[in-house]
Amino acid sequence: MAEITKMWIADKMREIMKHKPIEKIRVTEICKAAEIERPTFYYHFKDKYDLVAWMFCTDAYGTDITSVPSAAAGMNKMKQEILFYKRAYEDSSQNALWHYMVEYFTKRYSDLAKEKLGTDILDTQLAYSIRFYCMGSVGMTQEWVLTDNITSAEIVVQMMFNSMPEN
Repeated sequence: MAEITKMWIADKMREIMKHKPIEKIRVTEICKAAEIERPTFYYHFKDKYDLVAWMFCTDAYGTDITSVPSAAAGMNKMKQEILFYKRAYEDSSQNALWHYMVEYFTKRYSDLAKEKLGTDILDTQLAYSIRFYCMGSVGMTQEWVLTDNITSAEIVVQMMFNSMPEN
């Protein structure tokens, strides 16, 4: 039931973001659109930025981050909902989406590296390389969403994969 409520709130947030940038949206407005009380919202999310990050992570969760076709499909899905992603990536507040995304992808790639290497701890250089890669790929995704209407998702993803650390 909690997951259904979260998806309901997220759907209402997507609708609101079609008309307003995230910094102009208030939790009260989200609650009104979702027909929920504020405590229900705060039970599921710490703030509107946490909600948007959850929405992105939910969309990204099914993506195989080691597969060019899967990652490109995820980026093509972003293009289908371009207004939502533009509004999310335009935000430059302390809780901006890109902060959440760097953490999300750093964790996913780190977990994969640990599994592949059969270790619980990554050496300092590999951990740094993964974080560096994630910061760059999230930044390039943000740039692609905000300004690039020409380059295909497949080309962008291939360029990202070509920039990935070897280990």
